[in-house]
Parts: sequence; C-alpha cells; structure tokens
Amino acid sequence: MQKAMFKKTVLNYLLLFYPGFCLFMQDAGGLNICTSGRATSCKECLLIHPDCGWCVKEEFGSKGSISSRCDFKESLIKRGCQEQFIESPQSTTLIERNVPLSSKGSGYSQSDVIQLTPQKIALNLRPDHKTTFRIQVRQVDDYPVDLYYLMDLSLSMKDDLDNIRVLGTTLSREMAKLTSNFRLGFGTFVDKPTSPFSYTGPKYQNNPCVGYKLFPQCVPSFGFRHLLSLTDKSDKFNAEVQKQVVSRNRDAPEGGFDAILQAAVCKEKIGWRKEASHLLVFTTDDVPHIALDGKLGGLVQPNDGQCHLDEHNEYGFSTQMDYPSLALLGEKLAENNIHLIFAVTQSHYILYKNFTSLIPGTTVEILDKDSKNIIQLIVNAYSSIRSKVELTVWEKPDDLDLSLTAICQDGVSRPGVRKCGDLKIGDTVSFDVTLEAKSCPEARTRDSFTIKPVGFKDLLSITVGYICNCECTSEMQTNSSKCNGNGTYECGICMCDPGFLGANCECQDGETSNVLQMFCREAEEKSICSGRGECICNQCVCYESEFGRIYGTFCECDDFSCARHKGILCSGHGECHCGECKCHAGWVGDNCNCSTELESCLSDDGQICSSRGNCACGQCLCTEPGAFGDTCEKCPTCPDACGTKRECIECRLFNSGRLADNQTCQKLCKDEILTVDVLKTDDQDAVLCLYKTENDCVMRFTYSEHISGKSVLTALKEPDCASETDPVTVLIAVVGSILAVGIALLAIWKLIVTIHDRREFAKFQNERSRARYEMATNPLYRQPITIHSVEILPTMHNKSYNGIID
Repeated sequence: MQKAMFKKTVLNYLLLFYPGFCLFMQDAGGLNICTSGRATSCKECLLIHPDCGWCVKEEFGSKGSISSRCDFKESLIKRGCQEQFIESPQSTTLIERNVPLSSKGSGYSQSDVIQLTPQKIALNLRPDHKTTFRIQVRQVDDYPVDLYYLMDLSLSMKDDLDNIRVLGTTLSREMAKLTSNFRLGFGTFVDKPTSPFSYTGPKYQNNPCVGYKLFPQCVPSFGFRHLLSLTDKSDKFNAEVQKQVVSRNRDAPEGGFDAILQAAVCKEKIGWRKEASHLLVFTTDDVPHIALDGKLGGLVQPNDGQCHLDEHNEYGFSTQMDYPSLALLGEKLAENNIHLIFAVTQSHYILYKNFTSLIPGTTVEILDKDSKNIIQLIVNAYSSIRSKVELTVWEKPDDLDLSLTAICQDGVSRPGVRKCGDLKIGDTVSFDVTLEAKSCPEARTRDSFTIKPVGFKDLLSITVGYICNCECTSEMQTNSSKCNGNGTYECGICMCDPGFLGANCECQDGETSNVLQMFCREAEEKSICSGRGECICNQCVCYESEFGRIYGTFCECDDFSCARHKGILCSGHGECHCGECKCHAGWVGDNCNCSTELESCLSDDGQICSSRGNCACGQCLCTEPGAFGDTCEKCPTCPDACGTKRECIECRLFNSGRLADNQTCQKLCKDEILTVDVLKTDDQDAVLCLYKTENDCVMRFTYSEHISGKSVLTALKEPDCASETDPVTVLIAVVGSILAVGIALLAIWKLIVTIHDRREFAKFQNERSRARYEMATNPLYRQPITIHSVEILPTMHNKSYNGIID
C-alpha cells in the first residue's frame, strides 16, 4: 500500500503542474500514468489515478512478458480485455432528500419552510476524483424573527437606558413592516463581580457608586442577567426596561462576551424558536473582556461554552470561569443559528468591525451615545442580514478536499467564494460544491459532515463513502489450483504464498534464490532484468510497455528508447533497434534527421547555397558574412550583391542585360522592385548600388531586406545621363581657374611680404629711438667744454701780461 501511495503522490505531482497531462499520456504516446505505476493489485491500481482500470481476465497479455493489468479503460479494451472484465468504479452522487424551496415563511407550519435544497446527499468517492453538485438557497418572504436585546448596564449607559424605555412598542411596530411573526426578549450585563473587574470592598457591596458624586446610587454589578424571554408582548419588554437601574464596574472593558455566550446557548430559557431567524442585539459603549483576561482575577478555568443560568436567571459561573474566546463565541452562535449585531459607539466601531471577520454571521452598526438611533440601527442590520447568504462547513473530514463556487444573481461563477450579497427577499442563489477524496481512510468506511448558511436553521447533511476496493476481491480463491495451490487467486492474478514465485506460483523461493537471480542479471552491478522485467524461475520475463516492445535476455533492449528529433523517434526516418537508430536510405545521424539530398539546398540559379555556404543535412549553412535565407540567397552586404541585383534591374525595368534574352528573368528575379523619381540614400539598412549603362549613363538603386523576409529593390525610373559640354566653355573655365588661382597666390604672397616689411620697419624705428636716448644721456657722446680763468696777483698789480691759465 505504501508503495502504491508513493507512486500516486509522484504522479499526482505531474498532474498538478502539467494540466492536460492525462490526455498526453494516453493519446500522444507519452508516459502512461496507469501502467507506469506498476500496480501489483487491483486496489493499488485504483489509488494511482481515477481513470485507471484493472483487467480481471485470466488470460490477458502476450506470453513471455508481464502485461500491465492497470491501464486506461480504452487501452485495456484495445489490448483485448473486454469491458465486462474491467474494474474501474466511478464516484457516485445520490440525492436522498430534496424538498423544494419555499416562497413564504408565514402561512405554513414551521417545519414546512424550506430555504435550502437539497437537504441530504450520499456520495461514494474514488480517491483523487472530483465530484460536483449544486445547492440552492433562498431568503423566503415573511420569515419569523426572534430578537433578543442585550444591554450594557454599566454607569456610562444611563442616558441610553432612559431612551429605550418604550423601545418594545416602537421596535415591534417597525419590525411588523418586515415580518408578521416577531418576538422580543431582554437581558443585561455589567462585568464579573470580582476584583479587579468590579468594586468588591465591604462599603461597595450594596452600592458600588458610594462616593461617586455624579451618580451616588446604583445596583451591585453582575455578569449577565436574563430578564425577559422572547415574547410577542411588547409592553412586557417596556415594563422590564423601566425597572432597570445602572450599575458600576471598576475597569473600562465590560463583560459582554459572557452575556452573549449565555444568551446563545441557553435556548430554552431565552425561548429561541427553531423555525425563526435569531437576532442578538448587543449594545455597549466600551470594549469587551476576552479569553485570558479572567486570569487577572484568578479565574484560570476556561469557559466551557455551556448554559449556567441559575434559578434567578443570572450567570452563576461568572466568578468561576474565564471569559469566552472569539472562536468559542463564533462556534456557539453558528451552532444555534444566531445573527449577532454589534451596536457600538463610534469610538469602538473599528474594533468590533474586526471582530465581524472572525465571527461569521456578525454585523456591526454605529450607536449614538444616547441610543436614540437604536430602532433604525436594528432595522438596517436586519435588512443587511437578509440581503446576503454565506455558507459554512461543519466537521469536514481531513481526508476530503472541499471547494465552493458561488453563483449569485448575476449568474457569474466565482470559484473560492462562499458568499452572495445585495440580495432581495425571495432571491435564489446557487453554490457548486466540489469534493475530492485525498486518500482512503484506514479505520472507517463512511464520514459525514454538514453545510449550512450562516444564521439559517436549514442544513445539508452529507455522507461520504470511499471506493478503495475492487468488487473482484469478494471472489478470491485461496489455495487456488490456478496458482498451483501455492497462492490466492484474486482479480485475475495469483498472490503467491510466502516462499513461492512466478505468475502461477510455480517456482519455490529457497535459500539459493539470490544465487539463482544472478541468471537474470547482465552483470553483477546491473539490476535484475535491467529493471524492466521480473526474474521468474531464473529467466527474465519483460514488462509490457505502451511505448513499444521490451526484449532481450535481460530485457536490455527496446524499440522506443532511441534518439528523437522534435519528439519523433528516429525523426521518422529510421527504425529503433536496442537503443540505436537504423536510418533509412538517404538519411544519416544519431536520430536520422540529416538528409543526404542536395536538392533542397539549390538556389534559383542552380547553385548550391548560392555559392555562399555549405549544404548539411539538407539545409544551407551560410558561410558568407551577412548571407541568410533558405539557400543563402539574401545578402545585402556581400560584394556581389549589387552585381546580382543589377541583372534583375536591367531585365525587369529595361528588358536589357544578360537575362533579357532568355525566359529566366521572371524565374530568377522575384524580388519586389519599386521605381521612384528621387532615390533616398539615408536608409542605414539599405545598400546603395550604381552601374554605368551602355549609353554611358549612371543607374542607381538600393537593395534592402524587409522585415517580412522579402528583398526590396528601389530604383530610379530612368538612369542619370549628363548633357554634352562645350569645349570653349571648358577651356575658358580651366584658364579662368588657373588665373584665379595665380592671382590668389600673388595676393597671398604680397600680403605676407607687406606684413613682414612692416614688422621690420617697426623694429628699426624702435632701435633708432633707443639710440637717440643713449646719445642724449651718455657722456661719451657729449661735445668737449673749454673754461677760461684769470687770476690777478698782488705783486703784479700794475703790470700787464699776456698768458692763459688753464
């Protein structure tokens, strides 16, 4: 069994990640999930895949091979197993109770109102086979309603209490517009009467408001108090409300979750009717205590979810058990078909909105600080509840996978969605339920679970059986003569007793069995019968395969394990022999995909690969840089590209050239040719070509390859032909050019000389100025000066003399 389950897991992995895998296995010659599972019994075969069948026919398969009895039903029939011998049980669905949906709630007995169909289904599931059935749900018109009003009586709710003293009358009048059968109940809560949640000192026992100046008188705190069972007498509700006095607790959070749980599970005392919609309106202006908060007061016992109202209709275990968890609340509310409506103040709306995602069937509305809007709040909440349908699943076995698909009023299928909204009273919605057995339970034969809409009394009961055994097992024969008295004949095969081997248990397994099995090994390190057969009585008996034939002394050969090309064995041009392709004439290669013919490599002009490549395996391998195409015929950048295309231009446009004299122009020149007046040469992907015609004119064209694969030639409509030139004009032009060049050179020479002379003259003037300065200041360049001096001596006062004294 473990072996079969392992094979099943691997194969299911393939199915999960490769959609359509089963079709490929059966039709395209791929892996066959049934035969590759190597099932050794009918039971193992059923576990491999839901489409697998087992052939119980005694004589089945060819001699000398082990035929796989586990295969697709169609394959078994093709292989000679008649349909009556095939075990392939399928999943079944039996609707055991299917009462039609009701259209109205009133006017019928309560047990006759049906809002869900069908009501009971029995399934027999084969592992991994998906079975789908449909259920329908309708919110009937004028359905009875039970509403229980649960109010926070902590001190902060005093003004709210004053405003609801006539709530019963007003609410009954408004609800009468929605249903003709309405009942109303009333209960209150504060918090656990123990420290640190409430005041417990001696002076607070009778009046916890002692010393509180704003409101000095109030009643002792309590957990939950049931005051009025569900009734259609609204005046009783008003009377009970008018009797109430607020209380006072110590911390901010309230004990409302204790009250919700007791109101939900104490069905008899509250008075919930089985055939009615159950609404529980929870009003508060603060946050709630939740599970584990009770440990602050020493309350370590978890909430048991049971009814604990005492003879005074008060919650008797308030000081003994912890607060309930959100999970426990959700379970008990759903179990008793109760819609919980949180009516809370604006400041705590987000918190309670988050609670609604954790507690199915719960809504939240914003309550005014003085509860003036409570009537409209309840009407809106009830309308919201009646406008949607949400399914829940109870006690689903772990061996089943379940998925839901919602089909709402728009008719669109929404896989994975279990809720429809925006409905009107009387609308019908559908849900497709898909079930799949993941395995075969060992300990039990049938499971059961339920599906129900949130807040509805209606439910769908589902029982599931598992198809894990074949019917042929009931006809087993122990010590059968078909098995030589050494085994049990079951479902067409022998299940040998310990110590015996063979298809008919004809061989005895002794101490030397390992030695004898050596005869079934090709070599010591090889597997027995190459892993593709069984060693029976010292000889290999090869398995049968849907891929082909397995043969050889050691099952070492087959005709399907050769090389493939594009998924085709030996490319379809050879035969597979023991793992090697034997190619047909004209084909070579490991997988026979290489043709020796050259015809497919011939270009239009009869050359092999246009002389730009080599022909290999019937295909051209272009060696000329830039060449491409099936026969390398395209090559805009090749040196001969312009010459090749020139001939096509000549023959196609002007009916001239080498190709114009024969009929090969249209055959060889298939390119598209465009003619233009002005040739554009700015295309980087185009090659510009030109040649001289017979009339000494120049013909220009471009050659490019279009993205579609076509060659495009763009040519001028007519070649460029220059007009005749006058010799005199040419002579004058030449002489004029020479003179112009000479004059220009002389002008340049003159300019250079002038610039040079001016620079030299400036240099001369500068040196001359410097020389004048030196002559004016240097003593060497001054004229000599003669000074005459006369001295008169006293002794020669009266005498004249001639002489010069220097």
